[in-house]
Amino acid sequence: MTQAARAAAPQSVERIFAILDHLAAHPEGESLAGLARTTGAPKTSLVGLLAGMVESQHLVRGDHGAYRLGPRLVSLALRISSRTDLASLARPVVAELTAQTGETAIVCVLEPAGNLAISIVKVESTNPVRYAVTLGDRRELYCTAAGKALLAWQPRKRRDDYLRNAVLLPFASKTVTSRKVLAAQLEEIRRTGIACTESERVEGATGLAVPVFGPDGQVMACIMLAVPTHRFGANRPRLEECLRAAGRRLTELVAGRQPSGPASDGP
Repeated sequence: MTQAARAAAPQSVERIFAILDHLAAHPEGESLAGLARTTGAPKTSLVGLLAGMVESQHLVRGDHGAYRLGPRLVSLALRISSRTDLASLARPVVAELTAQTGETAIVCVLEPAGNLAISIVKVESTNPVRYAVTLGDRRELYCTAAGKALLAWQPRKRRDDYLRNAVLLPFASKTVTSRKVLAAQLEEIRRTGIACTESERVEGATGLAVPVFGPDGQVMACIMLAVPTHRFGANRPRLEECLRAAGRRLTELVAGRQPSGPASDGP
């Protein structure tokens, strides 16, 4: 970091990162005095900062006063790690799917807040008329095949919360804006194992998506084919067959087995 940038950075932010860096290198923990030496800050200046980090579960404080990284940071690290591993495992599966179908294939996961689908892997069709996507794109759950596939296998309480609170805006001619219709669609997706949308988010685009399950039987991602609608109808049986096979293959890779069925609908 340049001297100018360092001067512009809020002092508390610098101290937070210094604390996290130090504790990551010292899993046994560190005392207030040790953190004061590391950050160059007075102990009186760190007390409030550390208390806030403990309250937010970014840190924990042991019986003898030593601070360690907390469960919220550990959970974040695991999510990042699992997503990176998922992307590595998914790339060859997605590349094969695009080679088989000639259509754009995408892997999506839920964003941390659980209200949008994020694309983490893509292989685009070489067809001049194709569906293009930017990695990291965020899309609504209620009007995309990927979003519906991810939402359909959430626990019932999570689905009900989404159906109750989501704002269902009409993006295209066939966007579903009825909560009752969307709820019925999610049940049908769970029954058939595949989600399909047409002209819901983008006019003239059709999406097909299947879930990918993790070791615990919970949905952790989905694979989607994005197809210009005029090419979809005649090719649907073949596209569905290839997509389902890709979903099974990726589930086997990430879970070590093909689950006997989706996890319990649960509370």
